[in-house]
Amino acid sequence: MANDAAVELEVGERTVRLSNPDRVYFPARGETKLDLANYYLSVGDGIVRALRERPCMMHRFPSGVAGEKVHQKRVPRGAPPWLQTVRVHFPRYDRYADELCVTELASVIWAVQMSTVEFHPWNSRRADTERPDEWRIDLDPMPRCGFDRVRRVAGVAHEVLDELGVTGWPKTSGGNGLHIYVRIEPNWGFADVRRAALAFAREVERRAPEDATTVWWRKDRDPAKCFVDFNQNARDHTIASAYSVRGVPEATVSTPITWPELADVDPRECTIATVPARFAAHGDLHAGIDDVAFSLEPLLEWADRDGLEVNR
Repeated sequence: MANDAAVELEVGERTVRLSNPDRVYFPARGETKLDLANYYLSVGDGIVRALRERPCMMHRFPSGVAGEKVHQKRVPRGAPPWLQTVRVHFPRYDRYADELCVTELASVIWAVQMSTVEFHPWNSRRADTERPDEWRIDLDPMPRCGFDRVRRVAGVAHEVLDELGVTGWPKTSGGNGLHIYVRIEPNWGFADVRRAALAFAREVERRAPEDATTVWWRKDRDPAKCFVDFNQNARDHTIASAYSVRGVPEATVSTPITWPELADVDPRECTIATVPARFAAHGDLHAGIDDVAFSLEPLLEWADRDGLEVNR
């Protein structure tokens, strides 16, 4: 049974109260809410860099990952006055939400106090939420697609990025897939970024037709292939950030890797029990991700060439 006694954590200039610190969140090894908070403290620079200034949806598990999952966009009433938010509009419902906007590590630990396990940021920042500065390549294996096939598709994606003169930053998804992030100039809206992502995905599929697919409807996809999911660049579509823990019993982590590591990485070994030591030894492998922003013009030219359109 969880101990109801609270602890106070010093996070930079803030003090964040953590209630029920002994509540077990991850049953595979018995990690607690306090273990989760300490994990995020250990990778502080990395998680803040991944989330900084982005609208962020929180995936909350009030009783641990074996219980109910809550997708929370709105910061609740009673949040500390120093917590930063950004207001975003949802045209489909003509509603607004003030979403968490991480600017310091204390806001991450506050979210853990609110039972957040996963952090799912937008690929745009609050200075202009309608202009993404991040292009996301999501390699999503179908049920009979092994990780070796995902590795091969990632290798092809790396080859295409190199030919474009673009730097891609890979990470494990925390599940069975891989993500590759690219910083882009914030000169395009979501539809154009998605269209560019589709053009790239089609090129990967052309080069690896036995391994990769861009077939839209899941029921029509080959269950042994890896889906190059261009739609993760659509407005308000989010995936777990770098260093985000995933809501599974083993507490896996979406972990930045180097390209040479791709051959040997086992995503199941990247957990809150192992990533802190890796971070201490190597630092944030995505530390340079903001150094250069790339143009989407070459990919949009491919989209024009191939007659590709997406819903706007």
